[in-house]
Amino acid sequence: MPPTDTPHPLVLTLGDREVVIRRRYQALSIVNDILVAIWFLVGSIMFFSESWTYTGTWFFVVGSVELLIRPVIRLARQIHLQRLPGHDGRSATESEHDF
Repeated sequence: MPPTDTPHPLVLTLGDREVVIRRRYQALSIVNDILVAIWFLVGSIMFFSESWTYTGTWFFVVGSVELLIRPVIRLARQIHLQRLPGHDGRSATESEHDF
């Protein structure tokens, strides 16, 4: 197999607590993303009927709040990880793909 110019480093600095914390925040982020999709989908469907437009507007407002919650989840995760004893402030490649 020919050598490649792109190294694939294996970083194993994650402790058990850090992995658990990351998984919990990732699950929370996924649930939040699903809720955003539901709010906007249902709100969009409600706009087909004039009698449902007011309620549909509220679904869009709730969806917008959910969109705001996503970066709050990411920030909370970062703060939580920074408070772990021995955490060096750097993370494995997982943090490059924030959820």
